[in-house]
Amino acid sequence: MKTIFRSLILVAMLSFSLSASAQKFGYINTQELIASVPSVKEANSNIETYTKQLQGKYENMIKSLQTKYQALEAKQQTGEISPKQLEAEAQLLKAEEQKIAEFEQSSQQKIASKGETLLKPLRDQIQKAIDDVAAENGYDYIFDASMGVILYADKVTDVSALVKTKLGL
Repeated sequence: MKTIFRSLILVAMLSFSLSASAQKFGYINTQELIASVPSVKEANSNIETYTKQLQGKYENMIKSLQTKYQALEAKQQTGEISPKQLEAEAQLLKAEEQKIAEFEQSSQQKIASKGETLLKPLRDQIQKAIDDVAAENGYDYIFDASMGVILYADKVTDVSALVKTKLGL
């Protein structure tokens, strides 16, 4: 009985090792690939420009608010404003502060949305190229070396050149 069980385990291990050796593996560093795609650089430049525009608007809003606070403080120090008026003006400035905070949050969301809008088609194009290379060359798995998971890989299994060719780079 033990002999039959051992034989079954041996056959299972042998068939597993044969099937595992038939699989074809490859890897690619997607971060390097993405950095080399000109349309990604253009999209990132557009996102950076948009970010700077929003940041400039935000900074102008902050400067305006600071100027208003300083003017209110000056009025208070010279006695040009009553305590009741001071409180009302302070409430208006607090409301403006809140609007600025909301603008900052919505700006972050707008930047993320613009990034997704511009970069998603490019990521999809890159993924399709990787999928096509895998299908055309019989790869069962292609790993992403930029994730830091691959500790060793033979340079022969690097499919970067094939994917770059597929993308026309």
